[in-house]
Amino acid sequence: MTDLVPVLAVVVPALPLAGMLLALLARTPRQADLLALATALPTAVAALALAATALARGGLPALRGQWYLIDGASGVLLGVIAVVGLCSVAVSPAYLRTSGRSWTTAARSRSLYYAALFLFWAALLAVPIVGNLAAAWLIIEATTAASALLVAFSGRRDALEAGWKYLVLTTLGLSVALLGIIVLAISQANLGHHGLHALDWHSLHLAAHALPKGSTLIAFVLLLAGLATKIGWAPVHNWLPDAHSEAPAPISALLSAALLPSVLLIAWRVKAILEPSVGSATTRGVFIAFGLTSILVAVPFLWRSLPWKRLLAYSSLEHMGVIGLGIGFGTPLAIAGVVLHVAGHALAKALGFYAALPLLRIDPEAATRAPDGVVGESPSVAAAMGVSLLALSGLPPSPLFLSELLILLGGVAAGEELVSVIALLALALGFLGLLHAFVEGVVGGHRRHHRHTRSRVERPLVALTAILGGGLLALAAAGLLLPGSGFVETLARGAL
Repeated sequence: MTDLVPVLAVVVPALPLAGMLLALLARTPRQADLLALATALPTAVAALALAATALARGGLPALRGQWYLIDGASGVLLGVIAVVGLCSVAVSPAYLRTSGRSWTTAARSRSLYYAALFLFWAALLAVPIVGNLAAAWLIIEATTAASALLVAFSGRRDALEAGWKYLVLTTLGLSVALLGIIVLAISQANLGHHGLHALDWHSLHLAAHALPKGSTLIAFVLLLAGLATKIGWAPVHNWLPDAHSEAPAPISALLSAALLPSVLLIAWRVKAILEPSVGSATTRGVFIAFGLTSILVAVPFLWRSLPWKRLLAYSSLEHMGVIGLGIGFGTPLAIAGVVLHVAGHALAKALGFYAALPLLRIDPEAATRAPDGVVGESPSVAAAMGVSLLALSGLPPSPLFLSELLILLGGVAAGEELVSVIALLALALGFLGLLHAFVEGVVGGHRRHHRHTRSRVERPLVALTAILGGGLLALAAAGLLLPGSGFVETLARGAL
């Protein structure tokens, strides 16, 4: 299977690009739906095959070529992006049936939607694979262009404003990151390493000890500050609530479950390659600062009565903070928690956004206010929302309970007891906020509801709840095997 890695590294992002071209050729909405599903299945299979190959290697060295790098972290992200991407394509017809025509005719609007979705998916799949920092930056910029169009897809004023805000703020952040890349390129040139390949992850890793500390520190700060905007870390997260709440639900799932951790992976790689020059105390401190700040900023919003998708957006802020904290701690226990948290958050958050499709159909006012007693209207929607909320809150047997426990214990092992205690208290408050949202929004409430006939939008949600809910339980069981594994030990060493 290892011999197929170079082929799969090309095929995986190429398949959704082919899907983008096929979507533009579709003549009817039905044809666009069928072509999208026909392309999504082999894309997900190829990506999962590549992910399985990476994960099966355990603690062995990364697989690398001229333009690709496949390691354990790549495998985790590829698996997440494959599953969430396939699910998002599968539920898109349900969204498009009631979305209206957006900017053009209904048939053309659907084709443009799928074309942008597949371009976005292709870029997401390429981010964990690419073996060059400059190429990774370019691909992340491509995700911005595709996803900004999708955020504004409905054509409503609020969606257009959210799309524009997202485009401007994240592009500004990536411009700052580009300055960091230029500083690194100049430092490499001074060492005699010229050309684009001087910015390969492996080349930078080998040259890290020789890089001048002053300029490398500047590059590191610029890169992390710029990427933080795209990750959605506080205090540069302003675009996140608007974009996540205004985008189509399948796109919100990709934004939160796939895009944010993919960019975070690039930040993690930057930490690993520049740490020998900058110093571990500095790199750890920056990640811990971003992580803890994000958790603390998110908590007050989780206590407010917010519209469903906006609540999930602020939950993303909290969970990206948790992952950043784990990477900052850097101990094997913390890294085991990071791996589990990335996967568990993706499944739980995607299910929550998919539940928004039937929720907004049975209760359109939930777009502007907190949901209220959804179980009285639709038990199936309430079940999906409940599984998502309880998993995101970290209530056992959610894998996020175990991942957060591992990260906090990893913080204690790293000598960051005070940070771990503050994070524990903040996470406990966040748990209470999400639990309140579950009690009031899903099972409680004071309005009188009536049961309605299950719509076509709800039928796939029942299957997704079972599949993703089962996946969450499987992750919780698998998470018990992560601490002490060679796979985690290699990631903790930052081996590239």
